[in-house]
Amino acid sequence: MNQIMESRPPMPPFTSETANKKVRMAEDGWNTRNPHMVSLAYTKDSFWRNRAEFVKGREKIIEFLTRKWSKEFDYRLIKELWAFEGSRIAVRFAYEWHDDSGNWFRSFGNENWEFDENGLMQKRFACINDLVINESERKFHWPQGRRPDDHPSLSDLGL
Repeated sequence: MNQIMESRPPMPPFTSETANKKVRMAEDGWNTRNPHMVSLAYTKDSFWRNRAEFVKGREKIIEFLTRKWSKEFDYRLIKELWAFEGSRIAVRFAYEWHDDSGNWFRSFGNENWEFDENGLMQKRFACINDLVINESERKFHWPQGRRPDDHPSLSDLGL
């Protein structure tokens, strides 16, 4: 049987350059808000802890993200590398969104990721806190989709 191997370069072990590339690729993917496309960066049996919710497998990831983005409007995300070693990467992130009543939030968090030898994420542990903000306090103003390369990072924004 001819089986095509799934892979998502760069592969571990990570260097500073490849870890930063992996973080940006993840940010870009999530900013598409396309649950199916995002799920392809994870192993078929990937395990997540997202806040207090536990998710296992791509189908559950798609369900989770579909539900998430049906409630979080005008979602824009920035991720930043915090640390890396071997097949693991730690990131910090912030995203802005509003609910269906027009209430704005900035959600802050940290994620710990573990990748398989093919560069697919097999474990994701996310801790997230939400801060209510006024629309005038928003800092993420690019058009929906990929954050422009010249947009400030979290560190540049003092977040």
